Amino acid sequence: MNTSLKRQLTKTFAQMLADLKDEDEAETFLIDFFDGKELEKFIKRISIIYWLKKGRDRENIETNLLATPKEISEAQELLKKDGVKLALKKMEAEDWANVWTERIKKLVR
Repeated sequence: MNTSLKRQLTKTFAQMLADLKDEDEAETFLIDFFDGKELEKFIKRISIIYWLKKGRDRENIETNLLATPKEISEAQELLKKDGVKLALKKMEAEDWANVWTERIKKLVR
C-alpha cells in the first residue's frame, strides 16, 4: 500500500472509531471486527502498558496476564509514544471518574 493511501485510510479508520457513539458500540465493533486472537492481543498489549504505568512489576504482569518478557519489553517501549500516553490519560480519567462515582453513591445512600 502506498504511503499516501495508507495515511488516508488510517484517517478514515480513526474517524470511524471516533464516530462510534459509546462504549457498547465500540465493544460490538471490536468483537465483530477482530477475531478472538487479534482482539486478545490488543487487549493484552494495552493492559500490560496500563499495569506498567501503574507500577506493577514484571513478574506480576507475566503471571496475571500470561505475558512474555518480550511482550512486556515491547509494551515498555510503547509507553514513550504520544498516542499511547494519550490513551493512558483517557483510561486514568475513567478510573478517577469511577472512584468518585462510587464515593458519591455512598454519600447519597
